[in-house]
Amino acid sequence: MRITYSIFLLLFGFTLAFAEQTCVTCHQDITPGIVNDWQISKHSKNEVGCATCHGDGHSSASDVANVDIPTPETCANCHEDQVTQFKKGKHALAWAAMKAMPSIHYQPMTLTEGMKGCGGCHKLGIKTEEEIRQLKKEGAGFGVASCDACHTRHTFSKKEAQQPQACQTCHMGFDHPQWEMYSSSKHGVRALLKQTGQIDESASAPTCQTCHMAEGNHEVRTAWGFLAVRTDGLGPYPGEDEEWWKDRVTILQALGVLSPEGKPTARLDVVAKADVARLSKEAFDKERNKMIKVCSQCHSENFAKAELEKGDNLIREGDKLLAEAIRIVADLYKDGILEKPESYASNFPDLLTFHDAPTTIEQTLFEMHLKHRMRLFQGAFHNNPDYSLWYGWSEMVRDLTEIKEKAKELRARHSQK
Repeated sequence: MRITYSIFLLLFGFTLAFAEQTCVTCHQDITPGIVNDWQISKHSKNEVGCATCHGDGHSSASDVANVDIPTPETCANCHEDQVTQFKKGKHALAWAAMKAMPSIHYQPMTLTEGMKGCGGCHKLGIKTEEEIRQLKKEGAGFGVASCDACHTRHTFSKKEAQQPQACQTCHMGFDHPQWEMYSSSKHGVRALLKQTGQIDESASAPTCQTCHMAEGNHEVRTAWGFLAVRTDGLGPYPGEDEEWWKDRVTILQALGVLSPEGKPTARLDVVAKADVARLSKEAFDKERNKMIKVCSQCHSENFAKAELEKGDNLIREGDKLLAEAIRIVADLYKDGILEKPESYASNFPDLLTFHDAPTTIEQTLFEMHLKHRMRLFQGAFHNNPDYSLWYGWSEMVRDLTEIKEKAKELRARHSQK
């Protein structure tokens, strides 16, 4: 019996090896870059072949449709801990967060499902089986593995994913230029000098992964969340500045999380599921304490706490400006000077309509929120003074001036009707 089983294993291994060689022989002509990347990968060295990730349903040009496209569950067969961690973090929610935006369906499908715009980065998020089937049907069925956003195909390199440049493609640009901030900060400069051998390999030089993926943990979160809005049961934090809370209520109203009357809306559930805000003191403190622990590896704990507090204070200062701007536009709705679009839930500006905001004054408000306020606090937390001041605070001040002037013009025009 043992001899028979041994022969079976030998034959099975031979069959797999033969099938693998068939894949390689064919694809060396069709996609040589893919073959080369796999051959230099840890997968190849550990005999993880094509069929392990892609199944054995495809063996010729006539049955390409039978290829399995890996999902996080595919990776979890060998990397269960990392996938479990990933599913707890904000990256896993990226696809759902994109789809939750109220005006996302206004964009060309190529930008979202085609992954040439928002979808190009938000594809990192986990998708349902139905969503994957639909993407495949529409011709965009690749890039659903999530893990391959950082460990790019087909090297799936751990070393690549540990470099700060791995984050660069998505964390740059309009509303989240973390790469630009980080790479020109002292943290980023030192990391890049280490990469080029200009300073000693043992020198302290934090990368994105050092701070946001401590000890390789794939659960990526931040204390403030993407929108830099926090509540404690839809109320201020204990001992928090009451005026700041009032400003934040105005912002929550403009985000559609609270109604103009201050009541929770259905969108609150969407924001909670997408994890783009901190809705309890415990959730905020958990992430803040993790960051203090990371910072304390190179700095004193007192220094780390003080620097992070400065970022908090800049959010408070920015919220004063943004709340004032929101109230100015909200009063235009209240006084019948701006007409409520059909898609709006109430007579109130909606920050999450983004570039689809119906008037130029609301377009300025949208940029003030998603572009300039983001730069103000993200610049602080990424140690880049120029971003905090000139691309953040200064721009918000100018936005407010422009909104005041436009509101005055709209009121004057309305009074002449």
